[in-house]
Amino acid sequence: MSQTGTEAEEIVAERMCIVTREVMDEAQLIRFVRGPDGSVVPDLNRKLPGRGVWVGLKRTRVAEAVKRRAFSRGLGEGSVAREELPDQIGGLLRKAALAYISLAKKAGGAVAGAAKVEEMLAAGRARLVIHAVEAAQNGRQKIDAHSGPGVETLGFFTSNELDLAFGRTNVIHAAVAKGALAEKLLQAVHRIEAYEG
Repeated sequence: MSQTGTEAEEIVAERMCIVTREVMDEAQLIRFVRGPDGSVVPDLNRKLPGRGVWVGLKRTRVAEAVKRRAFSRGLGEGSVAREELPDQIGGLLRKAALAYISLAKKAGGAVAGAAKVEEMLAAGRARLVIHAVEAAQNGRQKIDAHSGPGVETLGFFTSNELDLAFGRTNVIHAAVAKGALAEKLLQAVHRIEAYEG
């Protein structure tokens, strides 16, 4: 009986931000564990073994946790959180989102190039339209004019990032078809937006 109480306390503790002491849903937090070398490792998928601590899904919170040495309290003395940890997490969140674009492309559910994007929109298959940061305003407007209800537009990936996701060069406009991968991509994008504020 007492074990169950302890387990319940641990569940609550796992979901408390070590910076603000606020208890939040796991989706609003980032989990961290201590690596074998004592370094603080972000666990974005919440699957790494070991005791974890949680920080609110904000770049400023992670930076504050590093500055205050809050990880040492949660993960044990000698846990080292490097100053570049907030940037590392920003990069990992973007990489996770871009991986969904790659998966959608492999599954035949993502296209690149203005003509193909317009085709997908005209067929009513598109869930997301993606414009590279470098995209010209008139190019965006021309494609967005074809977007119907239920189509969301993303505009913060660079052309280089999209090139890597599609395995080709000069990707400026892309689209992802309706389905589970599009929804997962959208969730990943919302996490980036929440993190970067």
